[in-house]
Amino acid sequence: MNKKPKLSLGPILYFWPREQVFSFYKSISETEVDIVYLGETVCSKRRQLKLDDWLELADMLQQAGKEVVLSTLTLLEAASELSTLRKICASSPYTIEANDMAAVQILSGKNAFVTGPSVNIYNPQTLAVLAEAGLKRWTLPVELGRETLTDMHASRPEGVETEVFAFGRLPLAYSARCFTARASNLPKDDCQFRCLDYPDGLMLRTRDYESFLVLNGIQTQSAKTQNLVASMDAFIELGIDVLRISPQSVNTGKVIDLFHRCRQGEISPAQAEAEIQPYLLSGECDGYWHEEAGMNLEVAPPQKNKPAPNEKKQECA
Repeated sequence: MNKKPKLSLGPILYFWPREQVFSFYKSISETEVDIVYLGETVCSKRRQLKLDDWLELADMLQQAGKEVVLSTLTLLEAASELSTLRKICASSPYTIEANDMAAVQILSGKNAFVTGPSVNIYNPQTLAVLAEAGLKRWTLPVELGRETLTDMHASRPEGVETEVFAFGRLPLAYSARCFTARASNLPKDDCQFRCLDYPDGLMLRTRDYESFLVLNGIQTQSAKTQNLVASMDAFIELGIDVLRISPQSVNTGKVIDLFHRCRQGEISPAQAEAEIQPYLLSGECDGYWHEEAGMNLEVAPPQKNKPAPNEKKQECA
């Protein structure tokens, strides 16, 4: 019998007030999620929570029976950010999620670590090198699909787990520029923390008013939500270890519950797919999973090279 995948909750990608973050993780402690990633991964200017605050949340979640992982910054641009990274890697009693190769280098040969979807692992050879350095779990880059995952998961080094970004707006790119500040005609160094005004990012639309991308500080995301709950049977068949759900400001607990009930066989993937629709932000996509354009949506059962049109009305987040 194939094992059921664990559920993980990725780090919060947006900038929320401190009180909202603490309230959010209190509610998460009561869900069926197995693994929780904590920490700032996008912008070092988001300082409402200090390292001690993240560790306090980590202790609370661990006491609730969750596996806790501390996540690191994805794009390092200053010596101060490197210093913070070293501090996290040196003092954390928890496993670290390395989101760039600087963290991998610091942790290599010293502590077991996890890699996030921003670390470019495209082949088994890279997995083998990182496993020798201490990799315990890797996350498939979001632009890769089922065929690549199948090959890499089958040939991964012994003892290395595989995680898939299964729900959430896709983190597509990072830049030295802050697009949220730019949208308000503010320089990056004086952004006035405008990200606080957009708890699920700032929607970018085409001239035809179609939702296209989401601006989240220096991070660019997909406008649509990648939702792979309909592929739960495929994940179980492949023996994927962990499915990641990315937090959003509303209904994250309900999304976790549907994924949990689906993996347990309490509801079918098709039923979970139908019930999750009200909780999607700005439509649905799963194109990358099917080796197609990321913003596409396949209708189950998937038919290769015959994508069904996404007729869901696009709404502002």
